[in-house]
Amino acid sequence: GAALQVSDTSASDLIFEVTESATMADPAAALRALEGYRRMGIMISLDDYGTGQSTLTYLKTLPLGELKIDRSFVENAHEDSSDALLVRSTVNLAHALGLQVVAEGIETVECLDFLREVGCDLAQGYFVSRPLPASELLTLCLSNSTSPRTPVRTAA
Repeated sequence: GAALQVSDTSASDLIFEVTESATMADPAAALRALEGYRRMGIMISLDDYGTGQSTLTYLKTLPLGELKIDRSFVENAHEDSSDALLVRSTVNLAHALGLQVVAEGIETVECLDFLREVGCDLAQGYFVSRPLPASELLTLCLSNSTSPRTPVRTAA
């Protein structure tokens, strides 16, 4: 809160990523903290979706705006029918709940094409870009802004 007050950054420009394991130690305290961030306008993103123990409960109870499907389901979804079914159904479920979906671990154009086909909102992975220093991120974003491709996200 204090950091936002002294910066030019809007809370709506921020995404706070949380893993299921981070909320398991004290779920009530985690929920209170996340609801506080959400009230400030910060989007809450559930990272590594599919790898934890209580994913459906978290989808129902946490104040989420985004779901990040773990790379272990995404990276072979374009060629593995079980992974494809899991990714497709997760995208549909998340959209039905009003959540944006990010797929992690995209390393091939075939995988990216599959994600476009199933309606995934954002793609993240080495095919898009390796992690970049902030100084190079703007160049990547500008070069992608003229292309009608699926929006992409890279770690800085």
